[in-house]
Amino acid sequence: MNAPNRFELYVLGEGEQKLTVEEDTKIPNAATITINKEDHTLANMLRSQLLQLPYVLFAGYKVPHPLEPRVQIKVQTDNSSTPIQAVQEASNDLIVTLSKLRDAMEKEFDTARAMGTSTGLEGFNLPGSTAGGAAPGTQGVAMGLQAGMTGQGTLEQEGLGSQNYTQGTADEPSGFGEFVM
Repeated sequence: MNAPNRFELYVLGEGEQKLTVEEDTKIPNAATITINKEDHTLANMLRSQLLQLPYVLFAGYKVPHPLEPRVQIKVQTDNSSTPIQAVQEASNDLIVTLSKLRDAMEKEFDTARAMGTSTGLEGFNLPGSTAGGAAPGTQGVAMGLQAGMTGQGTLEQEGLGSQNYTQGTADEPSGFGEFVM
């Protein structure tokens, strides 16, 4: 079968980087960020969060191949910020939002348990619920971006050619569609 082993979908291989950044040479203030071992779940949340920032002109993502667990996020900003700073801010905002969601869910589960109501999730613990940790994936991305900002990241030198991105614009943040580069 062509499907990779399940652990290969989320465990980084030896020497494999979580995040690479390629600055766009044709479009000003644009970059392509490749995140390994992630899928539409993180990419769509990050795209949506990026589009809420006033200085982001474009944010879109694509999954190059369904059997490869990686996403490429394309970001273009105005001159007031860099794409890396935008992704960092969006990642941090996402961590805060998901932490609030987790806390609200825990509160509802605790209330239901106290009232003796079955939640259907007895014995279920939310990830990261002990020390206020971030959602899986988002903290690694934020840490990877921090490494990239300090010069420890790598630049991937591959051309994207004509590729489709799931995208939205600042005027249409919830929009889905395709953008041909």
